[in-house]
Amino acid sequence: MPRTGAQLAMLLAINGALLVLGAAISEGSFLSLFNLQSMASQLPEIGLLAIGVMLAMCAGNGGIDLSGIALANLSGVLSAVVVSSFLSSTESETAYSLMFILGAILTGFAGGVINGLLISKLNITPILCTLGTQMAFMGLAVVVSGGKAVTVGSPALLSSIGNDMFAGVPISFLIFIVAAALIAAVLKFTPYGLWLMLMGTNQKAAVYAGFPKTGVLVATYALSGTLSAIAGIIIAARNVNVKFDYGSSYLLIAILIAVMAGVKPEGGYGRVICVVLSAIALQLMSSLLNFGGLSNFVRDFAWGLLLLTFLAVGRYDLTSIITPGKSRQTTNSGANPSSTRT
Repeated sequence: MPRTGAQLAMLLAINGALLVLGAAISEGSFLSLFNLQSMASQLPEIGLLAIGVMLAMCAGNGGIDLSGIALANLSGVLSAVVVSSFLSSTESETAYSLMFILGAILTGFAGGVINGLLISKLNITPILCTLGTQMAFMGLAVVVSGGKAVTVGSPALLSSIGNDMFAGVPISFLIFIVAAALIAAVLKFTPYGLWLMLMGTNQKAAVYAGFPKTGVLVATYALSGTLSAIAGIIIAARNVNVKFDYGSSYLLIAILIAVMAGVKPEGGYGRVICVVLSAIALQLMSSLLNFGGLSNFVRDFAWGLLLLTFLAVGRYDLTSIITPGKSRQTTNSGANPSSTRT
């Protein structure tokens, strides 16, 4: 079984086992429509941030975007402050909602471009660069908001994004799935996807081959920043207000989701479908812990332990574990580039 198929099969098995376990310990209430809808509504912002982390990791060279949640919060805070200065969320609901969404996306895109330019032009190690911009984005959000929560309100369009259903499925979850599908299509069917994965596999060879390194890195972090902005919009829509320090644990969870999905920390491999399934599995685990009455502190400990476990397991070829008797294969040399683009 190819590596991609093995990872996908493992995640499907994990999700199936969690659903069965949840149904068993809750006498069926875990699988109730209300609980499933509740879990789906809590998933999108984490899932969007995790896809952004995946893209940065695929670029290689220590690529990881630590600024995701800070940029999501900045997008919401800055857009809310600016738009509220000339529009009312109660008197001009539709215009306010559209301008808020536009302002947040532009802020996230700009923040991602800044990350990409710093990394590509100044050759700063991505993890250090995004650690610095994380602090800068958070500091800017504090300055803009005065360190207080900024009220967005409940204009109809934003409220529907955060709270309403379409055909029994939360609209925010549908937005997450559409965004994930678009990113997957871009990676699979465009030259950018090939450039990203091959550059992550061997950046020096990719540069000598004439790949547009700066363009690929800027596009990667711009996409990650845009996904952070969409997460910030959903956060604002669900919570009525935005604040600079919302979701302080989201960074660890987003990285955990990417690692569980089999994204290689050294770059060159990642599948969006696996990230989506990994995010769902983590949400199922979180709900199971809640059903068990465990505190958030125990949950954070569990996430950290899971991250270390998957990093350790990831050092070994998953195919050889699932299919005993097969020798381990090298991950980069001789690999078919097209197999890394889904």
